[in-house]
Amino acid sequence: MGKQTIERLYAAFSNLDGAGMEACYAERARFEDEAFVLSGRRQIGAMWRMLCEGARMQGIAHWRLVVRDVRATAAKGRAHWEAHYLYGPGRRKVHNRVDAEFEFDDDGLILRHRDRFGMWSWSRQALGLPGLLLGWTPWLRAKVRWQAGQQLQRYVEKRR
Repeated sequence: MGKQTIERLYAAFSNLDGAGMEACYAERARFEDEAFVLSGRRQIGAMWRMLCEGARMQGIAHWRLVVRDVRATAAKGRAHWEAHYLYGPGRRKVHNRVDAEFEFDDDGLILRHRDRFGMWSWSRQALGLPGLLLGWTPWLRAKVRWQAGQQLQRYVEKRR
């Protein structure tokens, strides 16, 4: 059941379908990566919808997702995914390489999801010179997390 959930999650992501991604999470799910620490299906779904809308706005022709090495039992799973997209007002090309770990509930929905990627690698691509110089520092990591949280909060408030 877990493998099918992972495959559904990334099929929805490939199609930039944030609502389809949200449907893969349990109500009390938790998500964490370098930019976000989120609790609950609605908050996690809002993040995915925001990211999917952002990728569509940058141009679907610039979006590509590659998923491999999907492995799962009924309780746990993992996958490797790579996203190619444009980031921010400068439309910087980003190729983000991510290792994902999952835990599932009894219904096969995602209970915990942890994405790991190289923050310095991402920040060099997405932020340019500041990312190159500061992407390895705790200060930039904290700033990216704060800004991502603010962006998600504004996104959610706009849709209320």
